[in-house]
Amino acid sequence: MVGTELGDASDLFWSTGACVVRGAVDRGTIDRAREAVERLVRTGSLADLSALADSGESARFSAGVDHWRSDDEFRMVATTGPLPDLVAGVLRTDRLWLYEDSVLIKEAGCSLETKWHSDDGYFHVEGRQLATLWVPLDPAPLASGALRFLDGSHRASNRYRPTLFVTEDAIPGTEGELPPQIGFESPDVFGFGLQVGDCTIHHARTLHAASGNNSGVNRRALSIRYCGVDSVIRQKVGAPSKPGLESIPDGTPIAEAAENLGLPEAELSGIQNS
Repeated sequence: MVGTELGDASDLFWSTGACVVRGAVDRGTIDRAREAVERLVRTGSLADLSALADSGESARFSAGVDHWRSDDEFRMVATTGPLPDLVAGVLRTDRLWLYEDSVLIKEAGCSLETKWHSDDGYFHVEGRQLATLWVPLDPAPLASGALRFLDGSHRASNRYRPTLFVTEDAIPGTEGELPPQIGFESPDVFGFGLQVGDCTIHHARTLHAASGNNSGVNRRALSIRYCGVDSVIRQKVGAPSKPGLESIPDGTPIAEAAENLGLPEAELSGIQNS
């Protein structure tokens, strides 16, 4: 995905807080991600988010974070190939660092909503060039839980507390406002139905949510969070920490902090600048 199409996606990202890029993720990348996710499932490595919401449904919502730290396949998918190029092009940055990955599996028939939140409260970084890439590994119409976004929320001055994701409860000890809970029918809410090969990219400060999975197919997704060159370390009180973070002063540029934090820099092909 190069040229005009990626440029249009970047314009949409900066104006609304989120964009879609169609058909940009090749089959090889999808297959590698699926195999890596299946390894997690087989080994029982994912957390049961349904338990946080006291759900008694047989269909579950499970997730995990930072798989790249222990599985080289997750690291390679996130830092090489088409994914980092897409994000770098949208963010308009010539360097990009992996901050975190997560796997999200919402089984068919799981009614749990992903509550409105922004990723900013979980990030111990700050800057304009912060984004989350969301890659479906199965067809993801809005009815199966593809993301919804609140138009323009990335430009608001509000800072929101990180929540428990499937409830409206904030993580204890965090600071800021509780995210508003908005009806999906609001005219300011938008989203994209996705096919395998598509992806969405949203700003770290964009409010987003998802419905339960009302389809007949499991919704597996790989979500990857990236930092561009203008990002700096900014520790968020009470948010889940990262290894080595306590030794990095606030305001340290990501290019300097990444080595001490062990955050890998993505290999960009230059396609994002073409």
